[in-house]
Amino acid sequence: MKKLALIDERDCTDPAVNLAMEEYVLRYLPAESDYFLLYRNEPSVIVGRNQNVLEEVDDFYIREKGIGLYRRISGGGAVYHDLGNLNFSFITRYESSRLHNFRFFNEPLIKVLRTMGVPAEMNDRNDIIADNRKISGNAQFSTKGRMVSHGTLLFDSDLTNIDRTLTGKMSGIQSKSHKSVRSTTANISEFITSPISIQQFRAELLEGMLRNGMEIRSYVPSEEELKQVHDISNNKYRSWEWNIGRNPRFRLERTGSFQSIRISVQLEVDKGVIVALNFSNPVTMKNDLAGLEELLTGIRYDPEAISRVIKQHEAILPDNISRQGLLNLLYSVDSVPIRS
Repeated sequence: MKKLALIDERDCTDPAVNLAMEEYVLRYLPAESDYFLLYRNEPSVIVGRNQNVLEEVDDFYIREKGIGLYRRISGGGAVYHDLGNLNFSFITRYESSRLHNFRFFNEPLIKVLRTMGVPAEMNDRNDIIADNRKISGNAQFSTKGRMVSHGTLLFDSDLTNIDRTLTGKMSGIQSKSHKSVRSTTANISEFITSPISIQQFRAELLEGMLRNGMEIRSYVPSEEELKQVHDISNNKYRSWEWNIGRNPRFRLERTGSFQSIRISVQLEVDKGVIVALNFSNPVTMKNDLAGLEELLTGIRYDPEAISRVIKQHEAILPDNISRQGLLNLLYSVDSVPIRS
């Protein structure tokens, strides 16, 4: 991997477009070349291919703050992106010796970081760390003779937002999804004595790779290629079916108190849709919730969709059970109420 074609991202910070560009390069650009991407994203959470969003992300918080949510094609854990984070991606031919060999791809970056004064090294979880704090998380994906090894470079990210978005997960969920492993994080800028901008950091990274023997040329996508990238972006990375509908099947069990009544709920969700729902309570209620069970089965497991159904059929609720209370029983993040 001595020669790389650097994809011109045209300063795009749209996560859906950048994820689509990565996939387009992987699947459609000439396989005889190796490619390199460096890009930033506006505030967003990117989850791994096999993760359940509701177990990884504070859904209430990102909705409130307007933080985007996207699913990538590779495995691994959930990460937070903002304009203080530089993302890198190596896209090369597949070789078995490279799969899971993150050091092969990351060593050129680590060498440059060290010349900047950053005590960078790989740990046993394939993260790049500095002083035992994570400055880069990594993941890989392979398909039809090609592979991608990509990761983050926390340069000057909002570390508080990282903690806030990736905690406060929904309680009561049982699933076989891949779970993230949380680490203490740090910004690369903390280790650089002379302050530089992230644009300067990007330039120094590329210059350092050149000094270390890499050959990097620029690749400017054509208008037709950009059109195909945007098609992938719109049809896949902006779609509910990919970002939420691919959540692994899960069960949720909870109990809530409504004045003198305690109600338990058990539900199952598959492909983002409620496929089974049961309410149970120890006392006889004036109205039976069985009708609501039937009405909610088959809809998306989404607070807005659930709230609409409950609102339309509020008359069947027992007198001391409010629409808002029932919504919070069915869908809330660690007791944080969802506003209907």
